[in-house]
Amino acid sequence: MPRVSGQARRRRVEAGLLSVPDLSRLGIAVGHATDEAGVTGLTVIRGVDGPIRAGAAVFGRATGTRELRTASPDHLVDGRVDAILLTGGSAYGLNAASGVMRWCEEQGRGFSVGAGVVPIVPAAVVFDLAALGGFDARPTDAMAYAAAANASSSEIAEGSVGVGTGATVGKVAGSALAMKGGFGCAIETRGELAVAGMAVLNAFGDVRNGRGEIIAGARSPSGGFADTERVLAGVTTRAAAFSELALQNTSLAVVAVNQPLTSVELVQLARAAGAALLRRITPAGTSYDGDVVFALSPLAGPRRSYDTVVIETAAVAVLEQAIERAVRLARGRDGIPGAADHGN
Repeated sequence: MPRVSGQARRRRVEAGLLSVPDLSRLGIAVGHATDEAGVTGLTVIRGVDGPIRAGAAVFGRATGTRELRTASPDHLVDGRVDAILLTGGSAYGLNAASGVMRWCEEQGRGFSVGAGVVPIVPAAVVFDLAALGGFDARPTDAMAYAAAANASSSEIAEGSVGVGTGATVGKVAGSALAMKGGFGCAIETRGELAVAGMAVLNAFGDVRNGRGEIIAGARSPSGGFADTERVLAGVTTRAAAFSELALQNTSLAVVAVNQPLTSVELVQLARAAGAALLRRITPAGTSYDGDVVFALSPLAGPRRSYDTVVIETAAVAVLEQAIERAVRLARGRDGIPGAADHGN
């Protein structure tokens, strides 16, 4: 493993990268499955002991999803879900949800239908069929089963792992000048309130830190960052043909809170948390992005006296941290550099 310089270590301390989030206070567990050879993977987020409640919000027009409506008040289950699947493989990856369902059914988890249970597993995809992996490499049912079975609330791997394995960011100048994206996780506590954020960055745009500086994104052939917004304004290098970029970009995010919320409140929480995407990814939610944000909470339990706007504000802050971790901890491969390559 490359040595981390003193300056790089200070940057990591400032960004909170040396701590590993523990999600046990939120009652959720995260499991990854990675196909290193195919450069793809998936990530499962599930309740530790049973179902959770979910809401979802969509940003951008290029989404690939499954059972998304169950994460809303408009469905019979009223947001009650057994797991969330974030997967590579584009729409092909949605087939992997059957592995999560199989594991849940074996554990007796699912929506009761009398003769048995039907596990509810909303899913969303990232496009990783190009740039790094082979087009025919897709996450499988067996990978999803393993991720669900091995999910844990602690020691959660980040960076180029799980759904973040084949993720890249900053594609306006073409995949050859992009950088590695990845999966990030963070948690923030405010008294008895705990809020977690998770994100996989496979964005069309660049990723910025809290000071607005690009930390991962499209690179200029002459060195440094091209700055996607400047490229689109016609200031620097010529943009890649947009037809080549359509449907190839997605940032997926999950926020979770330890206070039970209604499905209506969770949908609003997902919408509010989307502000983190707009702050840290430039541009975000474009016609070429398929961004989806999920919000999770316990099904039941004590309702603490935190106003929803306090929870929403905390969710934005923690999701910003997760977004930054996703790229700072991502290592490059196959000619696509990552911010973690030199301990950044």
